Amino acid sequence: MSEHKVRMGIDVGGTHTKAVAIDNDTLEIIGKVQVPTTHDAAEGVAKGVVECFQRCLKDNNIAPEDVVFLAHSTTQATNALLEGDVANVGVIGVGGGGIGGLLAKKQSNVGDVPLVTGRFIKTYHRYVNSKKLTPEVAKTEIESLKKEGAQVIVASQAFGVDQPTYEQMIADTAHDMEMPCTAAYEMSKLYGLTVRTRTAVINASILPKMLETANSTESSVRKSGITAPLMIMRGDGGVMSADEMRRRPVLSMLSGPTASVVGALMYLRASVGIYFEVGGTSTNIGVIKNGRPTVKYASLGGYRTYVNSLDVRVLGVAGGSMVRASGHKLVDVGPRSAHIAGLDYAAFCNPEDIVDPKVEFISPKEGDPADYVAIVCSNGKRLTITNTCAANVLGLVDPQFFSYGNKEACVKAMTPLAEYLGLSVEDTAKQILTIACEKLVPVVNDLIAEYKLDQDQSVLVGCGGGAAALIPFIAQMMNIKYQIPQNADVISSIGVALAMVREVVERVIPNPTEEDIAKVRREAIESAIKLGADPDSVEAVVEIDSKMNRVRVTALGSTELHSKDMMQQCTEEEARRLAAESMGVEESAVQLAGNTDSMWVFNAERSEKGRLGAKTSMPLRVLDQKGFIKLQQSNGTIMNTTCGDTIEQLKKMWEKLSVYKADVLTYPDIYMVLGSHIIDLVGMTRIEQVTAVANSELNGVDAGEKVVLIGVENEF
Repeated sequence: MSEHKVRMGIDVGGTHTKAVAIDNDTLEIIGKVQVPTTHDAAEGVAKGVVECFQRCLKDNNIAPEDVVFLAHSTTQATNALLEGDVANVGVIGVGGGGIGGLLAKKQSNVGDVPLVTGRFIKTYHRYVNSKKLTPEVAKTEIESLKKEGAQVIVASQAFGVDQPTYEQMIADTAHDMEMPCTAAYEMSKLYGLTVRTRTAVINASILPKMLETANSTESSVRKSGITAPLMIMRGDGGVMSADEMRRRPVLSMLSGPTASVVGALMYLRASVGIYFEVGGTSTNIGVIKNGRPTVKYASLGGYRTYVNSLDVRVLGVAGGSMVRASGHKLVDVGPRSAHIAGLDYAAFCNPEDIVDPKVEFISPKEGDPADYVAIVCSNGKRLTITNTCAANVLGLVDPQFFSYGNKEACVKAMTPLAEYLGLSVEDTAKQILTIACEKLVPVVNDLIAEYKLDQDQSVLVGCGGGAAALIPFIAQMMNIKYQIPQNADVISSIGVALAMVREVVERVIPNPTEEDIAKVRREAIESAIKLGADPDSVEAVVEIDSKMNRVRVTALGSTELHSKDMMQQCTEEEARRLAAESMGVEESAVQLAGNTDSMWVFNAERSEKGRLGAKTSMPLRVLDQKGFIKLQQSNGTIMNTTCGDTIEQLKKMWEKLSVYKADVLTYPDIYMVLGSHIIDLVGMTRIEQVTAVANSELNGVDAGEKVVLIGVENEF
């Protein structure tokens, strides 16, 4: 075995499956490979995953024993649910008798669960009084459900989150009968029998397909000689083991766009922004806030689940979207893309091959409108006009990006379309991108409003191979800064290769004590370690939702410790310059307001013109030693203290920034900068909760260690 260790990430996209090999020590990309995604293969997308990593090994001279980490994203769960390729589910509800039993019986009978495409998951239901439940009774009920048509089982017990004895009994019995089963308590530890049961039904419905995929992929990996654990990307930004995939495959929903933003955050020096994963056919849009992608419970068919995933909006417009025209006017861009129609992008053609081009109108697929533009040449060459072509005509694509193409070919192909429209080629290109981006702008504005982002401080982040086709133009339209990270075309694969193990533990605890919080925190950390995280790398973030009486702890850890990071360390002067650039002020106006051994906190006085005249704000930025902006606020109070005095100073800040007006009391958002971490104390309505979470983070830290408190006063 050589000293050269490799991390490999494979992202399964709608068109291509891409792999990257990354040096484990330097995090340098040492190989890239892509193959067509194998949707129609007997083995499904697993065939493309295996082919991709085998080619990556061969093409880049990588020995199997040198691979220390291998992970892939998957569209399998999402596609199965979209296409209705699901198993029938038998649900066994368990509870008591009397009125409580009637309620449990009703809540565990979720009926047929609708899917997005109008199809549904068929369910059959039984209810058993817990006092009468034995393994023999469980076996009888499972056999009855199987005869009725159930292919998998769900066990869901009233208050099973507290004591899942009967759920586990049913699951054990089902496994003895070689019947796949999901126990509802494995999906979530939150109360809400209906939502928990529904989540378990969704998970169980894709178990057979996902078990088959996991087994075939892992088997092929082992045959290649790789002994490193096979990890699968989750929809919430972490990775899980193949064994965990076999138990909770539903967690892999939306893992594609998740991988993209995880990869982008490895390169970005921005903590607030809207990210776009732009492919050939569709664009996924989400939010980065305080250096992390926003996560919420996924919905399916209009029903809420307890599955955590990125909050992603999907639109049918992207780099390869085809132009539509009728009556000598442009009528739309997309949703069909060039690869669906089997046509080349003009941007990627040789100008000499475009001979006497003419416009022809086609239907890419049966039933599609016959107004999609194709360009037909006298030599038989057929191609089309896309957003990528329009961006190249306007010179918006930098040569370093995947979308960069031949401008001469684009102009030549677009000329007959421009003549049909009665416009110049440049105006035609502008109209194409305007129509495309007008679909994206309302979504961006909605996300800015929903997550209360400061538009002046936000940045548009473009990922995916088609990013440069759309992001520069929409940034111009909205007057917002933009960034396209290095290696944007394979950013998802990078995100998979460098992803961390993630586990979320949630509990409903009214007025949680410090002991309650510590207990949930320990459980989350232990769960992450069980999933494959290195114990020394695990960190935990505690959140308290006072309205829902909910404690959530997110534990993150790496499977293999890295000796280097993506960027070199920067100096305080370089960090100050980056902060000034982000705040939009002169570097001389920026002052160091606080620091720890690993973080700098900068602020500056800034005058802004408002409707009522000029006003002054104190924007702030927290940067780490790599120059990454980890937190940004348009206004805030900064207090320097030590670990030993933090709780006392927290109470003072809380009291100072709590505002009472018109019979309403609003509480501040508080952040605690400790070492290399920022502890989010936002959303709490009692100082006891704030101090409880703070104490859980300060436990074991030297009393003299520096702490910076940041408080943001909330307006009415």
